[in-house]
Amino acid sequence: MNEKNGLTHFQNVSIRDWRDWRWQFQNRITSLAGLAGILDRPKNHLEKFRPVLSSYPMAITPYYLSLLREGDENDPLALQCIPDLQEISFLPNCSEDPLQEDIYMPMPKLIHRYPDRALAIVTTTCATYCRHCNRKRFWKTPETSPLKSRLEKMVRYVADSPEIREVIISGGDPLTYDDGKLEMILASFAAIPHVEVLRIGSRTPVVLPMRITKDLCRMLKRYRPLWFNTQFNHPSEITEDAARACDRLLDAGIPVSNQSVLLKGVNNESAVMERLLYGLQKISVRPYYLFHCEPVKGCGHFRTDRSSGLAMMENLRGYCSGLALPQYVADLPGEAGKVPLLALSETIKKNFDKHQDFFDFF
Repeated sequence: MNEKNGLTHFQNVSIRDWRDWRWQFQNRITSLAGLAGILDRPKNHLEKFRPVLSSYPMAITPYYLSLLREGDENDPLALQCIPDLQEISFLPNCSEDPLQEDIYMPMPKLIHRYPDRALAIVTTTCATYCRHCNRKRFWKTPETSPLKSRLEKMVRYVADSPEIREVIISGGDPLTYDDGKLEMILASFAAIPHVEVLRIGSRTPVVLPMRITKDLCRMLKRYRPLWFNTQFNHPSEITEDAARACDRLLDAGIPVSNQSVLLKGVNNESAVMERLLYGLQKISVRPYYLFHCEPVKGCGHFRTDRSSGLAMMENLRGYCSGLALPQYVADLPGEAGKVPLLALSETIKKNFDKHQDFFDFF
């Protein structure tokens, strides 16, 4: 019996299976019938979400489901993984690709928006599909060619682009691959002389912490300088398992940074955000970015207005440790990139004007 999970459906799962990332991945909940049985809700109660799944599939690891509060449809973690009819009630000004990533793909799934770095979407598969994902347009598009052939084309482009010094391995989630395939990806880009830094973007420490094994970390260590970006959005996601996963990466000399998304109903209150940021600092994960939720088709119900986001961050800035304070940014289309929003706040402008003589002195 597993002593960690909170859902009775998993009580008979052996600890060995529960801690095996492959078991977790193979037993992801992908159907409404499966979800109804686990959440102990009538099947017809969830059947209304079927039109959502026809546009945006569902997959949730048993581990992440075990963190949900039973019977609470407004649980912040449930909002991130369980389908919602609002996903297909499209709001105006939302698009499938608001960052115009497709325009900056010299080949399929390789994004070159900025001169010095490129992002490789090596898979469209995730351990858990986050309902707020800014790339949910890819969920229904399976890879049509083998990884090796797709990778060769990406590597060839990067090798022919000497201005690229950093490659971000992303997806989907690259850690859904086994160690062998992941190392093939890392080794291929690391072999390019002008590539100085590799970065991995993965939410597995949050939704599938068992994936961060000692063997994986020994392999990753060989490709330093390697940076690891993940996404904790709520303090309830910072569990012992998640902390252990991050600690293993840190022990391997791999810095772990967090990129949260500001989500209505999840983390858009100061008290919740404060607990998240302090929780991350406590496990030595750097709060790097807080993204203003992008106008992605299917994600509009998660968006807050900029003024409330600024008010929350202003409140936190007044007493939150600088080491725990992320940059609140909006990722703009194309090459415009990430714009710090806090610098646009009226309080910042007033304080700047108030101390103009201090700045003039320098």
